[in-house]
Amino acid sequence: MQNLRRRGFLTSLAAGALAASPDVALSAPVPEGFKLGVASYSLRKFNRTAAIAMINQLHTPFVNIKEFHLPIRSTPDEVAAGRKEFEDAGLVILGGGNISFQNDDEDEFRHKFEYARLAGMAVIVCAPTARTLPKLEKYVKEYNIKIAVHNHGKTDKSFPSPRSVLQAVDGMDPRCGLCIDVGHTAEYGVDVVQSIHESKSRLHDLHIKDLRDMSDAETQVPVGEGRMPVAAIFRELVRMNYRGGVMLEYEADENDPLPGMAKSFSYMRGVLAGMQA
Repeated sequence: MQNLRRRGFLTSLAAGALAASPDVALSAPVPEGFKLGVASYSLRKFNRTAAIAMINQLHTPFVNIKEFHLPIRSTPDEVAAGRKEFEDAGLVILGGGNISFQNDDEDEFRHKFEYARLAGMAVIVCAPTARTLPKLEKYVKEYNIKIAVHNHGKTDKSFPSPRSVLQAVDGMDPRCGLCIDVGHTAEYGVDVVQSIHESKSRLHDLHIKDLRDMSDAETQVPVGEGRMPVAAIFRELVRMNYRGGVMLEYEADENDPLPGMAKSFSYMRGVLAGMQA
């Protein structure tokens, strides 16, 4: 108990200190193997060049690309050029999405996996239906690209919770898994940390965010200013030896998101520094 209290105290202390010095916090290292990055949906109001510049200001190399910044209907040459722009800026493309698989169309499935291959995406964060999800498995095997089904909480008729995804992918290729959105998980009334624990090796991506009201995903605030148990989430990910992306999906302040994103990274790096201490 004393160790737990000491760890919690150190986490809070480091988070507060780093948040007070954002320049230090934004350049502070994270634990080896912990991929703290950006879901580019956070920057959906900005073109690709501007989004890349903003991500670089957050001092993280990791990005998941949303279609706003690399359209799915691009030609192969256009995808290659877009990928090069990200990589020339020093960014590491972990995955892409959210990508819809709502239409039961095999040609569309193949096109989207080919797009992901050309873009260098190891993971497709996706929104299938109960009907289309099983049909994606053969493309996962053919392309060796993971799929991470994104749960969307109360509004999601197919996969509202992480457990609903786990039940659907049970027995499928291990590269078929989930992307836990902690905000939508919380609003659905499910314990976020327990959901991460239950996901085990099926967890291929994670969207991190914070909420003022844990029952309402629309009450998003910079990470550290809400009620999300960020330290407990990070401890569980470290305990699991999770190696996927922990991607900030900042949906608030869409016309001026960078200040809130910078606060979020400062806080998260502070939590990680406290854990290392």
